[in-house]
Amino acid sequence: MNLGHTLLALTPIAVVFLLMVVLERSAKLSMSVAYIVTALLALFVWQAPGAVVAAASVNGVVTAITLLFIVFGAVLLLNTLKESGALSAIRRGFTDISPDRRVQVIIVAWLFGSLIEGSSGFGTPSAVGAPLLLALGFPAMAAVMSVLVIQSTPVSFGAVGTPMLVGVRSGIDNKTDVAELLAPIQPWDYLLHIVNDVALIHALVGVVIPLFLSGLLTRFFGARQSFTEGLKAWKFALFAGLAFTVPYLLIARTLGPEFPSMVGAMIGLFIVVTAAKKGLFLPKETFDFPPRAQWEKNWLGTLADTDDSAAATAPKFSVLRAFSPYVLVIALLILTRTVAPLKAFLTGPMTTLRFSELFGTKIAATAQFLYSPGFILILASLACIFIFGMKQGQYGRAVKSSASTMVDAAPALLLAVPMVQVFVNSGSADGSMVSMPVMLAQGAAALAGSAWPNVSPWVGSLGAFIAGSNTVSNMMFAYFQFSTAQQIGLNLDQSAIVVALQAVGGAAGNMICVHNVVAAGAVVGLMNREGEVIRKTLVPMTYYCVQAGLIGQALITGNVLWWAAAAAWLVIVFGVLGASKGKPLAAAH
Repeated sequence: MNLGHTLLALTPIAVVFLLMVVLERSAKLSMSVAYIVTALLALFVWQAPGAVVAAASVNGVVTAITLLFIVFGAVLLLNTLKESGALSAIRRGFTDISPDRRVQVIIVAWLFGSLIEGSSGFGTPSAVGAPLLLALGFPAMAAVMSVLVIQSTPVSFGAVGTPMLVGVRSGIDNKTDVAELLAPIQPWDYLLHIVNDVALIHALVGVVIPLFLSGLLTRFFGARQSFTEGLKAWKFALFAGLAFTVPYLLIARTLGPEFPSMVGAMIGLFIVVTAAKKGLFLPKETFDFPPRAQWEKNWLGTLADTDDSAAATAPKFSVLRAFSPYVLVIALLILTRTVAPLKAFLTGPMTTLRFSELFGTKIAATAQFLYSPGFILILASLACIFIFGMKQGQYGRAVKSSASTMVDAAPALLLAVPMVQVFVNSGSADGSMVSMPVMLAQGAAALAGSAWPNVSPWVGSLGAFIAGSNTVSNMMFAYFQFSTAQQIGLNLDQSAIVVALQAVGGAAGNMICVHNVVAAGAVVGLMNREGEVIRKTLVPMTYYCVQAGLIGQALITGNVLWWAAAAAWLVIVFGVLGASKGKPLAAAH
């Protein structure tokens, strides 16, 4: 292992982290520099063919355009609801469940967001959930942070199980050594074994994510800036955590990878909303944001306020009618992802834009706009015209405003995704040097040795951070994780746990993935402050990866000390966060 090359492979990630997180530069500037650095390394150090770098860049641009399509659809639906007056009714409906912002963020982000993740995946919870939180009166920064934090537990079974069915499965399929080891059993049975491990680890680690959400909300957006204020909702938060993770785990073990997140979230949403309406487990004191006049400037986005200032003149709709476009989104996402003939048509050659063998390479760029969540969001926005009887000109204003938001988000995404694609496709032409992310993973494995299960989730999160997808992370690293497990002497069952840790870490990496952050910020008008968001979501991401590694070691070794370490880590994290306090807003004004 060449240490110099390993350190050089780390450079693109270090550039992004330094510029965005440390120096607080915009994603547009950060990703511009990172793209140039990555391309130069690929061309002149890794000796990747120029055609491959060019093809990877084009593929990245096409992918970024598909992401911008989703951003446009999400913002269009939000603006359509606003123009129609339905947002006031939606906000009133959630307030009627509970005016407590901690309760609202758990229901909307954790449960509704997990439902969207389970049915669609690929960052859609941000596109749908963040505007909804904004509509409820959340600061833009709080909305973005919240929807990113929940992109962890449900992600491994998002998009009807794609990270497992496509990511892990393609990562270990058609490998001679894997096939020989799995000869006594069916490969599908081994995949289901990995699925069970993924669900168990996620359930054990993710059950406290609602409590994290509650604490982070009060720590960064409360008048007293106290994490402890969020912990006071612990009964409701842990109840909501269990209401999702228990059915999630049971469904994974009985039905496989397609439905744990989607059906588990449906069950959890029904249980938690019913309990909240009856006042069960709700905190004694209601938490709300300080008056809008006291909000910090960095909490706000550029989209116009979606509060109730115009409620007096807005049409009055029932909550069910006002919320029906989101119900339509969920229904269409489920139908297009589960009805085989419909999915086959929407993803078939007639409806797929494909550029094969770009510049003579094996890289292909594809776009499926009719299958995209963006198309479904646009359909829902069009349905609003009839659902709410919108007047002439209202929809046009929504389209114009949404297009402006998409244009603002375009530069960052059009640079971030090509940089990632060059990074992933940076292997040398003669095969003498593996791509930069694989080299980083190999370097980590050489250092970790028998402690590899503790490192495994971090490799998964690295893959998601650079590729923007748990599925792609699993495709890149599942075989590498399996091989490393075999090299350190683990049996097949233990190796399955290591691959599961890859998938769990890949899910956690979505919390800090650059283009997820950019897309989530874009739909609420929060531009050029991606570093602030990542600094907040790094906290739960770090908890997730460390805790998953400790639990993985406990499952592999059977040593009770690892379980004790996991319990201690949980206490340490919440203890440190509970002791942390910001400057109270009253003192800042």
